[in-house]
Amino acid sequence: MAKSKYDEAQLHELLYQALETEAGGIEIYETAISCAANDDLKEEWSGYLKETRGHHKKLMEVFDKLGIDPEKQTPGRKVVAHIGRSLVKAMEMAREEGDADAAQLVAGECVVLAETKDHMNWELIGHVAQNSSGDTAKILKEAYEAVEQDEDHHLYHTTGWTRELWIDALGFPAVVPPPEEVKNVETAIGAARAENARGEML
Repeated sequence: MAKSKYDEAQLHELLYQALETEAGGIEIYETAISCAANDDLKEEWSGYLKETRGHHKKLMEVFDKLGIDPEKQTPGRKVVAHIGRSLVKAMEMAREEGDADAAQLVAGECVVLAETKDHMNWELIGHVAQNSSGDTAKILKEAYEAVEQDEDHHLYHTTGWTRELWIDALGFPAVVPPPEEVKNVETAIGAARAENARGEML
């Protein structure tokens, strides 16, 4: 594959947004866990919280190796922080209403929204690593490979959980834990296949 020169300023912007996403993700998972009524889901998210803390640490190492100031604020980073705070607030609002099942659904949706951004950040970091060369590419590649599988699990498995909890709330038979969890999917294709197979698991 041909290597091309990336835009360094935009790469730094991506890294700032990724770092802010992970920092916000820690608070999002802490709040989501407090909204989880299902013990299996609470355990799942507790594991993801631990991994998210590890991802934040991994990105801090990237910043250190690249000589980038992790405290610098950019317009994009501020937006990411605002969205993260908004998701936490949404879960707190739902929890305060007193309906545990409804709060759990809101938490699932908020985690999916946060993990969609998080997953895309890491896909883009991986894209830079795979389509460039030099020390920066090596640093990004090492970080990407360390977290890629975790990020797949966070997004696809929580999407499955949220779908099945909604199906249950609607009064239909649900698969809990969801097919994505049972089949331990790690790709978008695997997630689609797992969802298609849910009828066989009822």
